[in-house]
Amino acid sequence: MKRRTLLATVGTVATASLAGCSSGLSEEDYDIGMTANQFRPTSYTVSVGDTVVWGNPSSRGHSVTAYEDALPEGADFFASGGADTESAARDGFWGSSRGRLASGDLYEHTFEVAGEFPYFCIPHEDGGMVGTIVVE
Repeated sequence: MKRRTLLATVGTVATASLAGCSSGLSEEDYDIGMTANQFRPTSYTVSVGDTVVWGNPSSRGHSVTAYEDALPEGADFFASGGADTESAARDGFWGSSRGRLASGDLYEHTFEVAGEFPYFCIPHEDGGMVGTIVVE
């Protein structure tokens, strides 16, 4: 009987510990999710004036940062930390984690210009964590 009690206790503690790892986000909360090293989906199509919501259900910190030089003419730069330029977003992230989306965080941006908007995750860019918003 002691073995059963021990196993039940260990199972309860393990379940409670894992419950704390959940971000609390469901796929209905966002349009684009983040895994350890990938945006999902990697390409997403919307209409002019639509707002896209990114959500981080993973346990890793991420960012959403536009490639400034690749934005369509007249488009606003966007970054999860609110930086005005790609350089400022990179400096802010590495200097003070500005723009870091922790597990459970959301970021949104409204697209007012048609075109393709490539973006990336600052800490995981070298691992290929990039995406594209197509605005029609």
